[in-house]
Amino acid sequence: MASDRAGRVKRPTMPRVVFYLSSLPAGGLERVTLTLMSAFIADGYAVDLLLERRVGSYLALVPKGVRCLELQAGSKWQACLRLIVHWPSEGFRLAARMLWRPSEHVPLARLGSVCRYLDHYAPDVMFASAGRIPFLALWAKRLSHTRCRVVIAEHSTFTARLRAAREAPAAYKRMRYRQGLIARLYATADALLAVSSGVADDLSQTANVPRESIHVIHNPVVTDELREKAKLEPSHPWCLDTGLDVILAAGRLAPEKGFDQLVDAFARLAESRPALRLLIVGEGPERCVLASKIADLSLEDRVALPGWVDNPYALMSHSRVFVLSSLFEGLPVALIEALACGCKVVANDCPSGPREILDDGRYGELVSVGDESALAEAIAAELVRDRSRAALIERGSDFAAGPAVASYRTLIDDLMRPDARITLG
Repeated sequence: MASDRAGRVKRPTMPRVVFYLSSLPAGGLERVTLTLMSAFIADGYAVDLLLERRVGSYLALVPKGVRCLELQAGSKWQACLRLIVHWPSEGFRLAARMLWRPSEHVPLARLGSVCRYLDHYAPDVMFASAGRIPFLALWAKRLSHTRCRVVIAEHSTFTARLRAAREAPAAYKRMRYRQGLIARLYATADALLAVSSGVADDLSQTANVPRESIHVIHNPVVTDELREKAKLEPSHPWCLDTGLDVILAAGRLAPEKGFDQLVDAFARLAESRPALRLLIVGEGPERCVLASKIADLSLEDRVALPGWVDNPYALMSHSRVFVLSSLFEGLPVALIEALACGCKVVANDCPSGPREILDDGRYGELVSVGDESALAEAIAAELVRDRSRAALIERGSDFAAGPAVASYRTLIDDLMRPDARITLG
C-alpha cells in the first residue's frame, strides 16, 4: 500500500476501521468483534485488529482480510513524559500515580506503540473496549498526528463490577481509580457506545455525560452461521441421550459468572431428579474451584466442565434449559444465542441485559441475584413449562447481526462527515 511523504499509509476509499482489544480469548466481546469484522470486510472496509498480546483461542477465527497487529512494549516513563509535554494535566497525574501508587496506575508500556500505529496507518475510526484499553486509546489519540475518531464501546455495567470488587481491597482500589478516569476522560471520546439501555444508563452516571449522547447498539449476535450450526449434532453425549434432561450454562469460568451458585442450585434439584445433568461450557481461572465444589457435592457424574467447544449452538438446541447465573453483565451474548437456538432460559436479573432481552420475563424466568433457592425453583418450573420454541427463536432473531451492523455503519458514516460534531467533550 502506498505511503505519503511522512511515511503514513494513504487512506483507502473505504473507511479503515480498527478494533483495539487486549487479546482474543473465547468470549462474548470477542465473538461480537469477529462478527463486526467479517461484516465490514464484506462491505469493502479496511479492517485492522490491534491487540496488546496476540494470544487467544479466537485468533484462528479472525476473518481473512483483517490485518492483525500486536503492540510492542516500551518505556512507560517515556510515554508518561510525552503526555506531560502534550497533555500536561494527564501526564502529571499519571506520573504522580506511578511514583506513589504504582499498583493502581494504568500501565503505559504500550502507549507509544499505539501512537505509532495511529501515525503510520491513519485509521478513520477506532473502537476501543474493556479494561484499560479505552484510556490508552484516548491518550494515544491526543499524542498522535491523525484525525482518527475514537469510539469507546462499553459492554458491561461499571458500577456492578465496582460493587463486586469490594471484597478484594486491591482490586477495589484499582476500580475506584478507573472510575475517576472514566469520569475525566470518556467525555473526550468522539462517541460513546453501549450495548444495552442498562449499560447506557450506568455509563451516563459513571462518565457524567448526558444519557442522550450515548449510542445504544445491541450486539450483533444471531447470524446465518449460528442457525446452521444449531442444526448439527451436539458434541457432548448427554445432549444425544433423550432420557436425560440437560441444563446448560456457558461463559468464562470466573467469579462474576456465578457458576458456583448454579452448582449449588443444581444440587438442590439433583437428588429428586436422577435424569438431570448440568453442562458448564467454558474455561477460566475458576475451573479448579468449581471442580472441587462438584466433587464435594458428589456430583462428578452429573455435572461436567467440558471446556470451550467449537459449536455451543448445537448444545443449546439440544438442551432443556439454558441458565445465565451471572452477577453482572452488559448484554449477555450467550443468553441471546440460547433463545435463537430455541432453548428455554432462566436468568439472574442482574445489571444489565437479561431483563431487556427477556422482555421483563416474557421469554424466560428472571431470578434475584444470589438466591440459590429461587434459581433452583425457576429451573424446575422451566423444565416442565410449555413454551413455544418458535417464539423463543423469533425473540432471539430480534438481536440479529444485520440491524446491529447497519447501526455501526451509520455511526461510522456520521463520524467521518467533515462537519461531524460528535465529540462529547
